[in-house]
Amino acid sequence: MAAGSGGAGGSGILGVAGRFLEAVKFAHTLFALPFALLGMLLPLRRIPETRTVLWILAAMVGARTAAMAFNRLADRRFDARNPRTASRALPAGSLSAGVFAAALALSVGLFLLACRQLQPLCLLLAGPTLVVLLGYSLLKRFTALAHFGLGLALGLAPVGASVAVTGALDGSAGAAAVLGGGVLLWVAGFDVVYACQDLEADRALGLHSVPAALGKRRAILLARGLHAGGLLLMALFGGAAGAGAAYYAGLLAAGAFLAREHAGLRAAEDAEIPPRFLDANMAVSILVFAGFAADLWIGAA
Repeated sequence: MAAGSGGAGGSGILGVAGRFLEAVKFAHTLFALPFALLGMLLPLRRIPETRTVLWILAAMVGARTAAMAFNRLADRRFDARNPRTASRALPAGSLSAGVFAAALALSVGLFLLACRQLQPLCLLLAGPTLVVLLGYSLLKRFTALAHFGLGLALGLAPVGASVAVTGALDGSAGAAAVLGGGVLLWVAGFDVVYACQDLEADRALGLHSVPAALGKRRAILLARGLHAGGLLLMALFGGAAGAGAAYYAGLLAAGAFLAREHAGLRAAEDAEIPPRFLDANMAVSILVFAGFAADLWIGAA
């Protein structure tokens, strides 16, 4: 396809959009989306009205895209000096900073509009939520706890979805917060593993991460502990939410999946991180959501 024809590799609008979506890993929205949908189902034990579902989805897309666009802008100078990330669209020059800035503004606008359309409390909480969503990108400059900032950003998803349905910080939101804590630890765990790829670059650039601080061996061991803690909190959420056997079966499958993935990692300083470990973690959120949804279906049958 010729350049400028609008294909994914062209210079037309569709080509730019395709490269941008790849640059922000738009497909990885699936990491948190099932947990947001679980938070949405929690208060009513059924699917809410279509309008609410669509605005929750819009809020999720806007929030994550804004966070990733800001991340790419904030880290572009570091990305240019890291061999693993130097080929990304912004440092490589295949997309301009203006594209990311425009996408950031549009995504924040979509998120705020969705919050306004959902509940007054959603709009009230939108500002602090954006601070978390955008601020986590800056944490690596100051603290190795940056992984937990990312975890918090995704852990807010089930709580936000619950509030979007009820308009209140009630018991459902409390249960969703327990689930959000599990998501926080699960995300922080795989982000620690992910950061093992950049251990040497982070040290050279003066950036902070758990692998840079502890080394790869201990970082992977910590990630295992974080994932175990995340699964425990998800189990406690099941109790708070009155979940049934199907939910715990889904959670058990997610735990087995994580155990298998960790078994594939060699906890050694020279270990390579299999790419599939990073992408396949999406299965965890899907399995947990499927278990909860199955519980509701069984209860309604």
